Amino acid sequence: MSILLYSRKDTGGLVVEAALAKARADYRLAEVDDRSSQQAAADLAALNPMRQVPTMVLPDGAVLTESAAIVMHIADLYPAAGLAPPRGTPAHARFLRWMLFMATNLYETDLRYFYPERYTADPAGAEGVKAAAVLRMASGFALIEAALAPFVAGQTLSIADAYLAMLMGWSPQPVASPRLQAVLAAVTADPDYGPVWRRHELA
Repeated sequence: MSILLYSRKDTGGLVVEAALAKARADYRLAEVDDRSSQQAAADLAALNPMRQVPTMVLPDGAVLTESAAIVMHIADLYPAAGLAPPRGTPAHARFLRWMLFMATNLYETDLRYFYPERYTADPAGAEGVKAAAVLRMASGFALIEAALAPFVAGQTLSIADAYLAMLMGWSPQPVASPRLQAVLAAVTADPDYGPVWRRHELA
């Protein structure tokens, strides 16, 4: 039985697809969007009550949600793919630090910008939520830029760089930093990550 990934464009499913491609994993993609059958939507809801994608079902039936958690688990499942530095190394510590930073700061802040109504009880406050999100994202990107060496986890491209590239693609303001743009260029030039980016129309 192969891995089953519920996903759709413009979601964190992008980086999960990239991780599975790099790992050469056997997986099936179930796209859940406005054109999906009611059955596909019902299947997703049974697995993830929040009805969010990406949602991944492992061959043993275990269900994983949250894009950062999913790609870190894929890195553990396929260590030879080089998705993350070896566990227990300083580079792996960097990898964990910045993956969680991006998930809890940049990704979440991106949601505040595009779905401000979720973060305020007063509809009149939506524009303030969006304005604060723009400032917070810029601050987050600046922190990551300062830590690049030259990639997120050190000298080797990892799935953390793909995660960063995804967030750059979603940024409400262009990310002009040459160092961050170099990471994006490396991700889109990668023979495994690049085709996924092009399929999602981000490269």
